Amino acid sequence: MTAPARMRDAATVALLRDTEAGPEVYLLRRVVGMAFAGGMHVFPGGSVDPADAAGDLTWAGPAPGFWAQAFGCDEPLARVLVCAAVRETFEETGVLLAGPRDGGALLADVSSDAWEAERAALEAGEQSLPQLLDRRSLVLRTDLLRPLAHWITPEIEARRFDTRFFLARMPVEQVCRDVGGEADQRLWLRPADALTSGAGLMPPTVAVLRELAAYSDVDSALTAQRSIRAILPQARVGADGSVELVLPGDGG
Repeated sequence: MTAPARMRDAATVALLRDTEAGPEVYLLRRVVGMAFAGGMHVFPGGSVDPADAAGDLTWAGPAPGFWAQAFGCDEPLARVLVCAAVRETFEETGVLLAGPRDGGALLADVSSDAWEAERAALEAGEQSLPQLLDRRSLVLRTDLLRPLAHWITPEIEARRFDTRFFLARMPVEQVCRDVGGEADQRLWLRPADALTSGAGLMPPTVAVLRELAAYSDVDSALTAQRSIRAILPQARVGADGSVELVLPGDGG
């Protein structure tokens, strides 16, 4: 009977790539024993960092107003959510959704030692994403992202996150790498296979995978029209003291 824990804004990205067998999504298994979601398979992502709001951030694609409308928030928050989504993806996978200021192609391979040093410095808090992009004369490619979902951690949890989910196509010339220390397994899977693989999955991940499993290719997933609403599962205590989570509108 205590007050719910304070929520932290967070962002996560479902990276998709096309294969002959259909689109695949990238999943990380968080290290067992971590305070939140240890041992679970998740999309790259994490909490908003104060540094995400620092400095000027040049965009190529939908402006903060578009993301604010999509996720039902104000523009300053929308800006840092997009920044956090791109930063966390780079920190956890080595994939950077950015391009040169003068337009043209996406960044090619960013797995060199020099880029790994940039990624490590970002992860360590020694620089912010706006600082990195400015120094490298790059812009954040918001045109590569799509709004996907919005989930809020139930009030019974000790750690709570207000998480916006993004969708993005995996850049062709980049590779996901084994970087960062929060995951002990990394894999590409067809969404339908991920659902039946026996992997530990949280309800938001299951819901997103179910939606993605319906698409035959990445283009159809990116162009699908979505009306996003915040989903907050509620705890229901049974007569025997057991607790289950119920989604809004789910009578059973």
